[in-house]
Amino acid sequence: MVAIKAARAEAFAKSPPSDCTAVLVFGTDVGLCSERARDISKSLAGRSDPVGDVIRIEDSDIEQDPDRLAVELGTVSMFGGMQVVRVTLGRRINANLIKSLLDSGQPAAYLVIEAGNLKASDAVRKLFEATSWAAAVPCYADDERGLSGILDEMVRAAGKTIEPQARELLLSRLGADRALSRGEIEKLLLFVGDRSQVDLDDIEAVVGDASELAIDTIVSAAANGDAVTSIREFNRSVSAGDSPQVIIGALQRHFRRIHRLRAGLDEGKSFDDAARTLRPPVFFKQKASYADQCRRWSQERLQTASHRISEIAMLARTKSNMEAVLAERLLLELSTMAKQQRK
Repeated sequence: MVAIKAARAEAFAKSPPSDCTAVLVFGTDVGLCSERARDISKSLAGRSDPVGDVIRIEDSDIEQDPDRLAVELGTVSMFGGMQVVRVTLGRRINANLIKSLLDSGQPAAYLVIEAGNLKASDAVRKLFEATSWAAAVPCYADDERGLSGILDEMVRAAGKTIEPQARELLLSRLGADRALSRGEIEKLLLFVGDRSQVDLDDIEAVVGDASELAIDTIVSAAANGDAVTSIREFNRSVSAGDSPQVIIGALQRHFRRIHRLRAGLDEGKSFDDAARTLRPPVFFKQKASYADQCRRWSQERLQTASHRISEIAMLARTKSNMEAVLAERLLLELSTMAKQQRK
């Protein structure tokens, strides 16, 4: 089966193809990997009547019983439902073990594997992409559209509404990890309690995401030509555990927004009119910074910058061992371009 594109991953998780028996879920967003693996397991188990069981097998289980995974995958359920075996790639559940299992042919049970960020050359990923009855599903950090959908779904399910400015601020503080994003929204809804609407004060009180604020500083400094601040904050952010790929994604979203604003201004719109067309809209505390960046960047150089960011984003995904170096180089390039004042 061919590799699943990131844009199709969510639809795949809800309804895997009928001929798919084994699924590898991988990527930089650990929370999203776990969520997609859970959804895929549920979808696969639901194919049977009665619904199949989902069982977890850990590395520790393999240490005690090396044949446990092979036995479970070869077992036909006594009660009719086809079971799902869910595992996480690790020291014992590794490429050699997975290859031996898949080389044995299509199993009697479904197999769902979670993994971290795997390069295109990784043995397990290549194996799943080359096996006709298997699939490899990528999970990368949520974009604005994906975050908006999650937020709206959760707020609606809680029977509440959210003020536009509060929604805008909340979206700006989410996205590094799907599980963390859901956790922050759940925490916020609990804080609001019986009130029917989430407001700006609620966001400020509950969702003070230092990581996202640090990333915003990195991105804004690069767009303003301040390489020293951008690189310093980048090194701090990575040392604190933030993914360089998340920062590259933030750069991509930010420059896309600046490009749209610049295009609106060049069409004769006022800054406020152009800003209102963005989704989510420009947060009122960021308007002055956005306006300055629009004056600094021409459409032509924004196109060049966007193209370069896309190139680095692709390289970082395929060469994860180089992602920090690539991101740092990109920040330097963008900072240099920002200093070339528009004439």
